[in-house]
Amino acid sequence: MHKEKTVKAASGWVVLFAVVILLAGSIVLFINAIATDTVGKLMTSLACLCLCIFMMVGFFVVNPKEAAAMLLFGDYRGTVKTNGFCWANPLMTKQKISLRARNLNGEKIKVNDLSGNPIEIATVVVWEVVDTAEALFEVDDFQEYVETQSEAAVRHLASAYPYDGPEEMLTLRGTTEEINERLESELQQRLGRAGVKVIEARLSHLAYAPEIAGAMLQRQQASAVVAARQQIVEGAVGMVELALEELSKKSIVQLDEDKKATMVSNLMVVLCSDHSVQPVINTGTMYQ
Repeated sequence: MHKEKTVKAASGWVVLFAVVILLAGSIVLFINAIATDTVGKLMTSLACLCLCIFMMVGFFVVNPKEAAAMLLFGDYRGTVKTNGFCWANPLMTKQKISLRARNLNGEKIKVNDLSGNPIEIATVVVWEVVDTAEALFEVDDFQEYVETQSEAAVRHLASAYPYDGPEEMLTLRGTTEEINERLESELQQRLGRAGVKVIEARLSHLAYAPEIAGAMLQRQQASAVVAARQQIVEGAVGMVELALEELSKKSIVQLDEDKKATMVSNLMVVLCSDHSVQPVINTGTMYQ
């Protein structure tokens, strides 16, 4: 496995100055050789001119948040990360690679969740290259590798958890932060081989597939109604119990078991009804 090693390149300005001096000398020597008709000087001037042209091939520029991997006849010699005008052996191949953070806006894909329900899911991944050697030499195309592995990770994550469920259960919809953390962790494991660091990974879209969206919405509404009714009943029971205790404690009225049952029934109807109740005035006695 190739690991990145940082190397320093020579200053391009120093080498450029030397090339200019050598080029000026070769021109002067060439003119002198023509004037004196000296073959030796002529060959020397031509050799110096060829050397200048050869040295000029070694110039390259490294921009901010950019690196250049150096290869000599297929042998990796290191990566230059120093910004500026540089020079290296002209026989070396310089492969530029960006170190900037990049966004991957994944397309919506359809997959079955843990319960077998078809859902649509998409993700946004922010990533950057941290090891140029692994990015260039361990995978064929590191950008395509990131896209492919990101889709695979999203599919695996979606099939490992249900879309929705009880509050204590880890679900795609209910525990978004935990799901994002697990997605980021899995992506880092997959993309580490390509010298890529995952900065952030989040679900950007999550919904039931259109063919079941209507049915699932009705189920969610029904579940919400049942949960609300359960909470109302629990609160009503507590209020009825408190009312009976206070009446008994303060001796406001003495109720037998039948009247207690009637009172409980009336209070439960009032407290649990989803419509406004109509008061009934008893003009007789309590027992009529």
